[in-house]
Amino acid sequence: MKNTINPKLLELLVCPLSKEPLFYDEKNQELISKGSKLAYQIKDGIPIMLVEEARKIKD
Repeated sequence: MKNTINPKLLELLVCPLSKEPLFYDEKNQELISKGSKLAYQIKDGIPIMLVEEARKIKD
């Protein structure tokens, strides 16, 4: 069974650094902040919204 995030939760979440909306990357199970260039991992359906644990991404 593939982990998914609750769509209602996704509507409420913003990047803790930039306060911008996040984009759901279903393939990689991450929430992407384009403004902060960070990817927040989703573990067992729970987003890990800690800046220090986020993965830095390129444009």
